[in-house]
Amino acid sequence: MQDAIQKADVLIEAMGWIRQFRDKITVIKLGGSVMEDPDALRHLLVDIVFMETVGMKPIVVHGGGAAISRAMAEAKIEPRFIHGRRYTDEATLAIVERVLAGEINESLAESIEEFGGRAMPLNFSGQNNNVLFGEKLELEDPDGKPIDLGFVGHVTQVDRETLDNLTYAGQVPVIPSMCETSTGDRLNVNADTAATAVAQAVGAEKLVFLSDVNGVRRDKEDPDSLIHSLSAAEAQELIAEGRIESGMIPKVQACLETLSKGVGKIHIIDGRLRHSLLLEIYTNRGVGTEIIAEPV
Repeated sequence: MQDAIQKADVLIEAMGWIRQFRDKITVIKLGGSVMEDPDALRHLLVDIVFMETVGMKPIVVHGGGAAISRAMAEAKIEPRFIHGRRYTDEATLAIVERVLAGEINESLAESIEEFGGRAMPLNFSGQNNNVLFGEKLELEDPDGKPIDLGFVGHVTQVDRETLDNLTYAGQVPVIPSMCETSTGDRLNVNADTAATAVAQAVGAEKLVFLSDVNGVRRDKEDPDSLIHSLSAAEAQELIAEGRIESGMIPKVQACLETLSKGVGKIHIIDGRLRHSLLLEIYTNRGVGTEIIAEPV
């Protein structure tokens, strides 16, 4: 009986959050080691189906770097990375489109359907129901010289109408991190920045980054030093103090920019933790770091 009562307590705790986030959009960025762990991925997709079932409107944006690298190795194409971004020539672009926008995108949508949800893969196949549009990414080296990344782009426009129609109809949009130019060319896009662009365009209540760590830590080597809630000003201070460093810096900076453009909260959580999405969104304390514009 005590176990049953505890389960009821959990449901009561979740009820307040379910009511608060009903009809609100949450953008979830899938990528990294989560995509390589079938058990972790399965639990995350079940969480997404749960979110839609109780009235939230999840949108999935995904990468697939490891699968792309494997396909390139099979094709005997040596990967090149420039300033942390994959150089994309024509041969690599064809693999990215086949693996990322084809196989992975379709598989994620099919899995959501298998778990009882409804999903729409938004890629370049069939009727070309792509929702991300952009242009080539132009970067400069420290000397001001242009850096050629090949067919790599950034998102300049998101088809919000299509996303609104799908979420209103109870479907989960599944978006690969590629965009299309005004001339119909396809470009490879960083999945974090693609998710950020989608969250900004649809005015998302939440943007969730699934990471390989449990969030922002005061000591990066100590998981127990997790910061559960962080304001924009506090995040800037931690960057200045060097407590947030290396690969976490651009992620946090992207979060701060997104907050400034109207997204309610950003969450960074360990996607490998079973049901981490539900624990972060529907419990009082959460299991990762939430970043907010101003302290409540």
